[in-house]
Amino acid sequence: MNKILLVGRLTRDPEVRSTSTGAATANFTVAVSRNFKNKEGNYDADFLPCVAFRAQADFVSKYFKKGSLIGVEGRVQTRNYDAQDGTKRYVTEVVVENIEFVGGKNDSSSQPSDNSYVDAPSEETVDALPEYDIPASDPYENYDKEVSLSDNDLPF
Repeated sequence: MNKILLVGRLTRDPEVRSTSTGAATANFTVAVSRNFKNKEGNYDADFLPCVAFRAQADFVSKYFKKGSLIGVEGRVQTRNYDAQDGTKRYVTEVVVENIEFVGGKNDSSSQPSDNSYVDAPSEETVDALPEYDIPASDPYENYDKEVSLSDNDLPF
């Protein structure tokens, strides 16, 4: 099984391009903090290159900017190519299958202050995120009530 889940911050704005067939691609790097301190007492981070295609590329380029907190689901892929200077290059990256908003609209302070690898999101970035209507009613108010189903209600 090849599955990876990341939660981190974008180190730069997504770079959007198009393939020769016109499909959108977005390249970006996610900085993921380690959950332990190094010898100096600071948290290190891993910088993981990601690539998204088509709708995911459009989504990440529209709603995420440098410093945005992001959740990425995907798979790790290694590929190689011949560079212009004739050397063989190897690339390991996360191929994105799903992207999620993480944290709240004003959640720019959740990162430890000693991580200096990203800037905080700008007001413009924070204002661009969509707002969600959360219903006031309790979604579990009928949880313990009996449900009646007939055989016709079952899909099998």
